[in-house]
Amino acid sequence: MRQAVFDYIKKKYKVSPEYPWSKFDGNAVFRHGDNNKWFALVLSAGKCKLGLSGDGYADAVNLKVDDMLFRDMLLREDGILPAYHMNKQHWITVLLDGTVAEDKVFGLIDMSYMATASAKKKEKTRPPKEWIIPANPKFYDIAHAFDTVGEIAWKQGRGIKKGDTVFIYAGAPVSAILYRCAVTETDIPYNYADKNLTITASMRIKLLKRYKTDRFTFDILKEEYGIFAVRGPRGIPNSLSAALKK
Repeated sequence: MRQAVFDYIKKKYKVSPEYPWSKFDGNAVFRHGDNNKWFALVLSAGKCKLGLSGDGYADAVNLKVDDMLFRDMLLREDGILPAYHMNKQHWITVLLDGTVAEDKVFGLIDMSYMATASAKKKEKTRPPKEWIIPANPKFYDIAHAFDTVGEIAWKQGRGIKKGDTVFIYAGAPVSAILYRCAVTETDIPYNYADKNLTITASMRIKLLKRYKTDRFTFDILKEEYGIFAVRGPRGIPNSLSAALKK
């Protein structure tokens, strides 16, 4: 199992082990290349030190868990222990003797990798998100944007990436969500500035669905979903997400 962990990390994350302790030359650390933080420590420790019965040593891996409730749930499972020689509030020790299934070990490694990743890396690898983005009819004919094409270029909002979904909200006098679109490309260089608008990067969005102008009006968004302003890209509550997908 120890070698399986080494092989998994090398294949998925392209990270090689480091051996920082001459006294414990079999203990290996795996760390992120950008922020230098550990995400796994593979070690061998005396069973008595791990709180196990019997003599000899046991192979294990220390992994980080951000969610304390989830950590407490994990500690109820066989083969998962409070962290050995690390912060027990945020780390666990997982035995590598077969008690914990290989797939489970790999999943916990992935969790630890994300828990210790830099903000930039977390954003890059995050799952797709849904956004509401505003459009001002005074400066752009948003009502007819998709009349002749199914995909258009649009100002890229901060945090939006390829694979996300954007719902375009047209400001007054329309004051309603008009479109659901998929983000097909981002980070397209674009330099534009006038007294009303500055664009430094654009994205391409593909039309998925149209909405009637009276379906998701500003009044409905405010009264039913708690959205009181759409001044820039913003996330949406689950209840609105479900309604928009009907």
